Formats: sequence, C-alpha cells, structure tokens
Amino acid sequence: MKYTVLKKTDIRISAIGLGTNAVGGHNLYDGLEEKDGREMVRTAIGHGVTFFDTADSYGHGRSEELVGEALKDYGRSQYVLATKGGSDWRTKTKNISPAYLKKALDDSLSRLGLEYVDLYYLHHMDKTTPVGEAVAELVRQKEAGKIRAIGVSNVTLDELKEANAHGDVNAVQLAYHMLDRSIEKEILPYCVENDISIVAYGPLAFGLLGGTYSSDFRLAPGDFRNRLPLFQHGTFERAIGTAEALKKVASEKGTTLPNLALAWLLAQPGVDAVIPGGKRPEQVTGNIPAADLVLTEEDLAKIAVILD
Repeated sequence: MKYTVLKKTDIRISAIGLGTNAVGGHNLYDGLEEKDGREMVRTAIGHGVTFFDTADSYGHGRSEELVGEALKDYGRSQYVLATKGGSDWRTKTKNISPAYLKKALDDSLSRLGLEYVDLYYLHHMDKTTPVGEAVAELVRQKEAGKIRAIGVSNVTLDELKEANAHGDVNAVQLAYHMLDRSIEKEILPYCVENDISIVAYGPLAFGLLGGTYSSDFRLAPGDFRNRLPLFQHGTFERAIGTAEALKKVASEKGTTLPNLALAWLLAQPGVDAVIPGGKRPEQVTGNIPAADLVLTEEDLAKIAVILD
C-alpha cells in the first residue's frame, strides 16, 4: 500500500481508501448484509487501508454505527476516519447552517463512538447558507478538537472558491473516474494550485469499471444508481463499450480493469486518494494491488485514445 499526506495537514492516508455507503446504506442499496459490511471494514484495515469514508446520510446514520463498531478494536492512530454532514434525511433537505452542522457533527461522533473525526466534509450545499458561514463553523469545531481537517463535497468551482476563501479547505471529494472527467477542466487545476487534496469517489464508475457488467445488466429497483446519468439507456451501453476497450489495455498490462481504473486516477495530478466502495470483503482485497500499479506514459497514452 502507498500512503500520502492530506494537504496542509500531517494526516497520513492510504492511497486506496474505502467508501462505506454500502456498509449499512440500506437507503441506497437493496439486500445489504450488515455482517459483510463490518467484515469489509476489518478486511480493509488488515490489508493496509487506513482511510475510511462514511456520511451521516448513509443508512440514516447506520453506516456510521457499523463503521464505528468495526473499528473499535483498533487503536485510534491506526485509521483515518472521514464523515460528512449537510443532508438532513429527516426533512429530506440539504442543510449546512452552522447550528445544524454543529448538531450533525455531535450526532455523528456519538454514532461512531469517537471524540473526533479526522476529516469532516460539507456533503452538499444547501443553496441558502453562505458557504463561508458553514466553513467558519467547521473551523470552530476544528478549534474545539472535534475535527482535524475540513473538506467539501459535490461543489461547483464557485462554491469551492467561497469555501476556501481563507485557505481552510484541505480536501475536496467529487465523483471522478475514467467515464466522467468533468472536474479536469476547472476544479482539478484549482485544487492543484491551492494545495487541496482531491479524493475521488465512485472511482470505478459506480461499478461500470468493475469489469463484470454487460449490456444486459440491470440494477435492482432500490439501487440509488438508477438515478445516475451513467446508468441511463444509451449512456450505459456506450460506457460498457468503453469498459470493454479498457479491459484489453488492462490485460496487456497484466492487471484487472478495476485496478487499471484506480491506478489511472492516482496518476492524475492532485488526486491523493480514491475511495472505492463494495459490498463484500473480496472486493476490498481485489482493489489493493492498484496502489502499486505503475502506468507508463505509453499506458496513459493508450488509455487517452480510448477515453477521448
């Protein structure tokens, strides 16, 4: 496993992290087994993964509870825990007002069984609260010792600039993968210029770069991915075609498509970590080799031809 340091901090994270929206995320996926989720977290830490990502909205708090249970037998210095606030599932609204964030953070800490989290993100903007006010509250919580670093997620460039007006943002978490490179135009360069870590979620295109889907694959009715553009008719079929072409590059490299996809992301400037998810422990172990996979300029050129 390779490790890096979250920008403007001394927080050391594994390049391959673990996204846990399928650990107790019963509002996002059908048929989840909680025992598999706990075991997935334990398997990850046993294989050198130190960076774990959750959110209070995953399973309406259940993900945080399960992640906390899975990590309680490990020393606090053995892992870095990120969570998010700003999506109020009780009212089905976005809310990043200072008062709400303060309570949301306290509630998250209670569910996790922790005194502090290493990284706390604004999960979504609410279009009402000035982003600067929300970040100012996180600065207060940082000064109080409840968080160590500040992040924002699902932001536009203007929102990111407002959040980082005083240089307080350490990390930006956005969807970024071979099939969606939209952040490369503006947000990625801004992060590089302003010393902000990029943490890529959905790095396997929410399963499309996992190497197992075919054009006749269909999601379960309760799967949140039904709402994603990637899984809509036409776009989905094109994505499968691209994945098949990338499989050939992976095969020539002696690796798997998901490992190629993760290594490609880690080769991009500004990307300090990727947080693939999963539902089973073997998916975690399958991702680990990507941290040590080196892509040459020739490899990247072949991939560029397919993606362009």
